[in-house]
Amino acid sequence: MSQTDMFRLDGKVAFIPGGSGGIGSTLAAGVCEAGAKVAVVDRDGDGLERTCSLMREAGSEPLAIAADLTKKEEAERAVAETMNHFGRLDIIINAIGGGAGKVLFDAEEYPEPEWDWIMDLNLTSTLLANQAAVKAMIQGGRGGKVVNISSVRGQLGINAGYSAYVAAKGAINSLTRQWATEWAKHGITVNAIAPTFVDTPQVAMLLDDPDFKAGVVGRIPLGRVGETGDLLGPVLLFCSDASAFITGQILTIDGGLTATQ
Repeated sequence: MSQTDMFRLDGKVAFIPGGSGGIGSTLAAGVCEAGAKVAVVDRDGDGLERTCSLMREAGSEPLAIAADLTKKEEAERAVAETMNHFGRLDIIINAIGGGAGKVLFDAEEYPEPEWDWIMDLNLTSTLLANQAAVKAMIQGGRGGKVVNISSVRGQLGINAGYSAYVAAKGAINSLTRQWATEWAKHGITVNAIAPTFVDTPQVAMLLDDPDFKAGVVGRIPLGRVGETGDLLGPVLLFCSDASAFITGQILTIDGGLTATQ
């Protein structure tokens, strides 16, 4: 195997919850380009079909699965459909998440329904998807790769009412390390990426505000917000044989933001 071949994913099957979102769709297309077969999972049926149609136009043959992975039975069904279609599962990239800017409350007043929603979206979905996928990896006996998506907010507080979001992302960081220790005996590595603000349709309205954007960019030494493509290289590293001896790590992708804190 050449040095560059270590980053290829030929013959692998990737299971991507949230694969039709702004970040997930970029990762799904990139993993396909690296040679993997992909199951794109999302509860947004219209977005799922748009993403998979674009991937088919580019020459890929993704499996589209509509499922709500905040529910255990849905996560297990989605993994079963992937196994039935492809016969194996080697990689999971957990791209479900977000919602932080929609539910901002003072810490002493944070309402329970909004807390539960953020936790379900960002943490419960990661837990249930990983449990279902890793069971399939263990049964397959070929090892596997787990990639979680955290955030710089898993490390840094912010004076803006983000209690639930920082709690969820901090938990993902801790679980990434915990799962890495437990699943190593099965040849499964577990890592996470922790980006700062990434330009996606979900946050387009915020970035359209010049003052808001200037405030974000002003805290980032590289002088710009993240793009979805900035996440692809690190994710391919964690999905490939190039990271065979890397597990339990949270890689910050933030243009230097946390270096200044």
